[in-house]
Amino acid sequence: MTLELVTIPCLADNYAYLAHDPATGETLAVDVPEAAPIISMLANKGWTLSHVLLTHHHWDHVDGLGDLLAAHPAMVIGAKADAHRLPPLDIAVAEGDRIKIGGEAGHVIDVSGHTVGHIAVHFPGPGLLFTADSLMALGCGRLFEGTPAQMWQSLSKLAALPGDTIVCSGHEYTAANAKFALTIDPDNSALTSRVDEVNAARATGQPTVPTTLETERATNPFLRATDPDIRAHLGLQHASDAEVFTEIRARKDRF
Repeated sequence: MTLELVTIPCLADNYAYLAHDPATGETLAVDVPEAAPIISMLANKGWTLSHVLLTHHHWDHVDGLGDLLAAHPAMVIGAKADAHRLPPLDIAVAEGDRIKIGGEAGHVIDVSGHTVGHIAVHFPGPGLLFTADSLMALGCGRLFEGTPAQMWQSLSKLAALPGDTIVCSGHEYTAANAKFALTIDPDNSALTSRVDEVNAARATGQPTVPTTLETERATNPFLRATDPDIRAHLGLQHASDAEVFTEIRARKDRF
């Protein structure tokens, strides 16, 4: 991996990330729920912050930015479509644009659904995907602004990436998501094995993210609207994929 990845717990259940290029010294922070843990990790690693990516405007992903920039001035990157709700941006991006960190280029993907204007960034070289509150471990973000069809389209873009892609999502929600997933896909042996792993990790205070896209495709019900067993379980054998996803998301909202 040409970018070194560090996962940083923040607040009660958020994650921020650092991606560092050893050759150039450039370091990207992805989302800033709070500044102190990120500043501490930069000091521990001896890294200099060069860029900050804001995936969307929600407070628990941007509130620490001012304090972080006061300690580590850096270029701030965010979605052009969300610029009116984000802190001031140095670089405004849209789907198809690229973000350069050292020798690696991250591809910007519009993943509207949780919010309109939410972006994910995929670095194909090191196989890193920063998804924040779009694709999560065993879940997806609640639809505060977008439609279910919009979110299904967003998740389908992410699901098409290589299976060994490392999915860096924004929250430690995996145990709760696992309980729900079992109600949708109870006969999935890969899921039941993963639930055991998740529960064991959380019992010892270990994070359950990042994960891999291959794991998510095998176990995350929000990526599995095409699966015959799930469709049969929901009584939606003849529905469209988007309709199946809509039902799964509605059930999660009521769970």
